[in-house]
Amino acid sequence: MPHRTAPDGHAAAGAATARAEDAGVLARQITAALTATGHTVAVAESLTAGRLATVLADAPGAGPVFLGGIVAYATETKSTLLGVDPELLADTGPVHPDVAAWMAHGVRKATGATYGLATTGVAGPAPQDGRPPGTVFVAVAGPDGSRTAAPPLSGSEPQTVRAGTVRAALQLLHDTLRPGS
Repeated sequence: MPHRTAPDGHAAAGAATARAEDAGVLARQITAALTATGHTVAVAESLTAGRLATVLADAPGAGPVFLGGIVAYATETKSTLLGVDPELLADTGPVHPDVAAWMAHGVRKATGATYGLATTGVAGPAPQDGRPPGTVFVAVAGPDGSRTAAPPLSGSEPQTVRAGTVRAALQLLHDTLRPGS
């Protein structure tokens, strides 16, 4: 798929670079917080298709704290690999906050990680199951339960939606690890 840029060729590229740098900063802060507490994280990704894992793995010192991830792009894979309730998937479809929470719990259980972090949504450019592009849910599951968020993303450019989703997932984990910061 061709990459679209702003008419001047710089604004869109600059915004994407800023989001990537911001995600990298969050990943480094998360790695430091996990290292300090002896905790670990694993990811379950749908629409982000491995991008969240890449950002976490790229953080210096990630080796001991980032256990890995499962990319469950297909709806059935969410059930078979992550243990998402098939009835929930049939009732709500794969883009739902409860599905994100199940995914986070599932990857946590599958890997033995302290925290599971999950993404599900519609990257675009077309709607999926009646949901418009930019409809996204992220979740974190840990020793104290789970939290979900629906970050306000818009647009139908898949790269933009995916980058925003990665950042939102990292922010949710960051806020869980460092409340009030």
